Amino acid sequence: MRKFILVYNPISGDASFKFKLDNVIEAFQKEDCIIIPLRVSNEQESDAFIMLVKEIAVDGIIVSGGDGTIHSVINNMLRQEIDLPLGIIPSGTSNDFAAYLQLDKNIDTCVETITKGQRKRIDVGKVNDEYFFNVASAGLMTSVAHNADSMLKNTLGKIAYYLKGLGELPNFKALKMRIITEQQIIEEDIFLFLIMNSGTVGGFPNLVPHAKIDDGKLDVLIVKKCNLPELMSLFISFLKGIHCNSKYVTCLQAETIYIECAEEVESDLDGELGPKLPLSVTILPRKIEVFCS
Repeated sequence: MRKFILVYNPISGDASFKFKLDNVIEAFQKEDCIIIPLRVSNEQESDAFIMLVKEIAVDGIIVSGGDGTIHSVINNMLRQEIDLPLGIIPSGTSNDFAAYLQLDKNIDTCVETITKGQRKRIDVGKVNDEYFFNVASAGLMTSVAHNADSMLKNTLGKIAYYLKGLGELPNFKALKMRIITEQQIIEEDIFLFLIMNSGTVGGFPNLVPHAKIDDGKLDVLIVKKCNLPELMSLFISFLKGIHCNSKYVTCLQAETIYIECAEEVESDLDGELGPKLPLSVTILPRKIEVFCS
């Protein structure tokens, strides 16, 4: 009988997962698996599963929550050098990585993926002393996830981010940044940069169509300074998937990236507050293993 630790965030998304917990346990028991649930709602509590992993010989770790909860679990795993397969039950406001992996929110489907599906080793990005599995960013829109009202997020989901972002558009300004990769140096006034692993960010599925999570490369998307009408037009092109043709967008691949800015700027890692610039970013090829369909 296999054993899994289930790390779940009771306030992720619409906060309904906790009411499905018994159904989840039952579904895994039918597949001859024991589930050890661990409730976490903040960074301090998420450390607790490390103690369980060390005390109990488990076959894997399952995370129920959004990208932020997965981010916290992966950071704890890598800091403690825990190499166990990771299963995901998407239940957050933002489930970009699960969407890229085509993981369904349906409980029975998730259980089947974890108990009968394939395993895949994926890359992880490292920023200074922290890790990210999907995206590191700074500039335009990166503060939206942290400033959006939690009640609004639980009610409206990802729409709350877009409403918050649209309301702040007139206040955005370009930042003079220097971006250095192993192949080039870019010095531009930019609104935003995204360093992506999967290419799915903010609900946009094809920001970088050729991005792969196991190619040993990071995909960088840079949005250069433009006026407000041009910026609005650019967002429409994101929806249509034609943004890479814009003169205001630069796309590139790199294994190492260094980013600095004369102003004090905070970064965002998988929707969570990250370190301030400058950032030293590297790729860790095939660092963790995930269950996938």
